[in-house]
Amino acid sequence: MIKITTDSTCDLPAHLLERHNISVIPLGIVKGDRLYRDGIDIRTADIAAHVDAGGDITTTNAVNIADYELLFREQMEKYDAVIHINIGPGFSCCHQNARLAAEGIPGVSVVSSENLSVGHGMMVLAAAQAAEAGKSVSEILNLLEDMTARLELSFVLDRLDYMKKGGRCSAVTALGANLLKLHPCIEVVDGKLAVVKKYRGSIEKVVADYVRERLEGRTDLDTSRVILVDTCQDDHLASIAREYLQADGRFGEIIEAKAGCTIFSHCGPGTLGLLLVRK
Repeated sequence: MIKITTDSTCDLPAHLLERHNISVIPLGIVKGDRLYRDGIDIRTADIAAHVDAGGDITTTNAVNIADYELLFREQMEKYDAVIHINIGPGFSCCHQNARLAAEGIPGVSVVSSENLSVGHGMMVLAAAQAAEAGKSVSEILNLLEDMTARLELSFVLDRLDYMKKGGRCSAVTALGANLLKLHPCIEVVDGKLAVVKKYRGSIEKVVADYVRERLEGRTDLDTSRVILVDTCQDDHLASIAREYLQADGRFGEIIEAKAGCTIFSHCGPGTLGLLLVRK
C-alpha cells in the first residue's frame, strides 16, 4: 500500500483528507512571541482578531527536518511506500527539508507541487485517488509530474494590509490601491506569485468579474474538477463564485475549501481563488 502525506498548505477540506487517508504535517505559525501549529492550535479567525486588534502580522515557519523524518519513519512502518507532496520551493523551504529528511529512509518519495494552497491540494488529492486505484509509485509520480504544469491557481485580494505588513508590497502601493478600490489578481506562474491583473470596484463585483473572465471562452480546461478557495469567515464571496461555476455547467465536481493559516497570514481576509486544470 502507498501512503500519501502532505503539509498544511494544501488547504484541502478535512472530509477529503479523512476520506482518502491523507496525513498532514502542520507548518508553524508565529503570533506574537509564540509558535503555533497551522490548523491545530491556531485558526484563521485567531489571526484576523489579532491583526484587527493592532497586532503584528503572523509569520510562518517551515516544517523542520526532524519532524519530517519522524513522519516518514512512522508511515513506513505501516506502508510499502510514502509519497509526500510539498508546497513549492519558491514559497517555503519545506520541500528542501522534506527531501533531506527522506534521504536516509528507503521507500519515501518527496515531490514539489511547484504550487501552494489548493494548487498543491489538487495534486495531493489526485495522488491519493491514484494510490486507492492501485497505481504504482512510478505511475503516481508520472501523473504528478504531468499535472504540475497544467495547474492554474489564481486569487483576487480584498485587502493589502497583510501583504504590506508582511513586506510584500509598499505602504504607498497599498494606500493607492485602497483609494482607487483596486484589487490585484495574483497567479502562480513558474512556481512563483505574480500580479497578472488589477480589478477595480467592490470585492463582490471583482469576484464576479474574475470568475467570469477565468471561465469565458475557455476550451482548454479539464472540466472534471475545479476547486474554489477563500479566506472569509462567511460564505458571501464563495456564494458569488459558486453561482458562476454552477451556471457554467461544465464541471463534474466543484470542491470548496477554506484557506488555512499559512495562506491567510500572507493575504488576509476577503481573498478568493480558483484552481483550474488545463487539458
